Amino acid sequence: MAAPSSLLLPFPLFLFLFLQSCQLSTLALPSLAKRASLSVENPDDVLVSSSGAFSAGFFPVGDNAYGFAVWFSDPPCSGAKCTPVWMANRQDAVNGRRSTFSLLDSGNLVLTDAGEAGGEVWSSGTSSPSAAELRLNDTGNLVLTDDSGVVLWQSFDSPTDTLLPQQPLTRNTFLISARSRYNCSTGFYKLYFDNDNVLRLVFDGPSISGVYWPFPWVQSSLLGRFLYNSSRIAVLDPLGHFQSSDRYSLYTTDYGVAAMQRRMTLDFDGNLRVYSREPGSTVWAVTGEAISGIPCFIHGVCGNNSLCSYNPANGRSCSCVPGYVPKVPGDWSAGCVPDFTFSDACAADEIGFVKLLYVDFYGYDYNTILNTTLEKCWQTCLSLCNCRGFQYSWSTPTRTFDCFPKIELLNGHNLPSLIGEFFIKVPKNKTFTEDQLVKRTQYSCSPTAEVKVLDRTYAEKGKNRAVSFMLRIACVVGGIEIVVVFLVWFFLIRNQQDVTSAHQSYHLAATGFKRFSYDELKKATRNFSEEVGRGSCGIVYKALLPDNRVAAVKMLNNATTGEADFLAEASTIGRVNHMNLIEMWGYCAEGKHRLLVYEFMEHGSLAQNLSSPELHWKRRFDIAVEMVTGISPMTGIHSLESGGNAKQIRLIPWARAKMMEPGRMGSRLEEMVDPALKRDYDLKKMEILIEVALKCVEEDKDARPTMSQVVEMLLRHENNG
Repeated sequence: MAAPSSLLLPFPLFLFLFLQSCQLSTLALPSLAKRASLSVENPDDVLVSSSGAFSAGFFPVGDNAYGFAVWFSDPPCSGAKCTPVWMANRQDAVNGRRSTFSLLDSGNLVLTDAGEAGGEVWSSGTSSPSAAELRLNDTGNLVLTDDSGVVLWQSFDSPTDTLLPQQPLTRNTFLISARSRYNCSTGFYKLYFDNDNVLRLVFDGPSISGVYWPFPWVQSSLLGRFLYNSSRIAVLDPLGHFQSSDRYSLYTTDYGVAAMQRRMTLDFDGNLRVYSREPGSTVWAVTGEAISGIPCFIHGVCGNNSLCSYNPANGRSCSCVPGYVPKVPGDWSAGCVPDFTFSDACAADEIGFVKLLYVDFYGYDYNTILNTTLEKCWQTCLSLCNCRGFQYSWSTPTRTFDCFPKIELLNGHNLPSLIGEFFIKVPKNKTFTEDQLVKRTQYSCSPTAEVKVLDRTYAEKGKNRAVSFMLRIACVVGGIEIVVVFLVWFFLIRNQQDVTSAHQSYHLAATGFKRFSYDELKKATRNFSEEVGRGSCGIVYKALLPDNRVAAVKMLNNATTGEADFLAEASTIGRVNHMNLIEMWGYCAEGKHRLLVYEFMEHGSLAQNLSSPELHWKRRFDIAVEMVTGISPMTGIHSLESGGNAKQIRLIPWARAKMMEPGRMGSRLEEMVDPALKRDYDLKKMEILIEVALKCVEEDKDARPTMSQVVEMLLRHENNG
């Protein structure tokens, strides 16, 4: 018999009431009072801030292993897809059965592990005779207060690896990185205030430690740090500005946008980064970092006896030096070990050296020997039983070759600008292939390392039928909730906006330079109104950037390369670093537009100064010596491409032909040298300059001299002159 129609609920109303019951089943807790607990076995035992931006509860860190954490919960997430910002028990995960987080009657917060070790894993160490309450603020701060509102404890006072906006880093707090991308336990990198009031990054490994930021080979004061403010405080504001009491300042690329979620995290790779994401987005974008463009300068990247290499396309990679093999395959922090043995490390007749070019190992010098010869440097390392190798390199300030014997091969990286050589001690009878000496097979530092499963299992006990029945009911309700969440997610995805800022931040991380829009540069140059120079590649305009820096914007002509190729070329240009070269700040690759943004030259360009009387012959020759790695050695040679039919003459073949013509050298040089010198130059040195220049542009690369040979040729004739 059919039921009376008055007893039948319309389907929409039934569905509404059912969904309401599902929502009630997952209702989060607003606070935790005395004698109350959160259970790891109850997914509903979660504290949520009033706006829903943050949640606090048990966070999975492994198989049946949990930490009590605070994480971003807007948009909603679950498990490993959430981003934790604080964790109470990084080193000691608790079991997924019967572990609790409790506010005791004494006013103490306690995290208890129900495992075999059992007992208290973490506590706040607080006490309160009156009522106490634990709440999660909309700032992400987990706060314990007494009945009068006095703060007894707060998570902002004990950060892990992350700072949130308005969370201060002080003399008593610090950040410590995670061990890896998939391991939340304590890692090897630390951000802290040193005794000289400077904010620093240090690598603190199992056996060695060392500061790497600010760069230790430069005085902190020369890098703009202020040593005399003992307040020692640093804060990231909600708009994206990080400011420290030592005057270090970092602005994010999206600075000024208020409606953004932000966090500053000391990542497991040793770099300090600011991340941002738009409301509703699940994707974090890098909008600022402490070390950009030179990630191999971070200590501990590749371990002992290994080298770090970097390119924007593939990131960092590690390789063992010749004669060495990885100690732990897949874990480059363990470094490399020799695949040979010395019968006697002090027996000079059994020891040889293998030479590497453009390689530097920072620190761990046995001694520094200034202004010495390669032979003396060789003998010094040979006589030291614990010498692992030595660096023989050119010092620009002193204009000498110096020797650096090494007792450890640490912090190794490729350094193309190095004028010198590195020699590694090996057995004399040891031979190497070309691949070992030149290419040095590289291995990517893969982010997909194996996840270590923490052992948190218990012996199975007798089953409880009532519990099993309730679990089945919970699974059914959970399945319905998953369907609802999927529907909500589907509708949100349909309305999601194009995440332009994330795209820009990707290119910022890939190239290391700021990506400007064409409209930004058009505004900064006042519609490209003030021209300050032009050349065959394009026109240069003066610009005022939003942060009040004066810049030179070069608009490239006939830029037909694709965006990827342009970014690769811009990254290569920008990584060239020299005290006498202007710095590249950014670029624009938008549609057909290709522009480069440089530091503005207040005193004019090189072309404008070439005719200056101050640029006399001796000064020009000194520039050729000092800038041999960055400026063409043809400084002072008259360019035949400056006008008339001479534009059709190729300079290099013409110069070679002139040098081979019979007759007096003086008359030949007079046709080639810049008339502005008015014959006021050293004839022999000018001849050497031209010969060196022509050798450096030989079509056969093997016929070209090395930079050290160029320096030697120039200095030899300078000293003889």
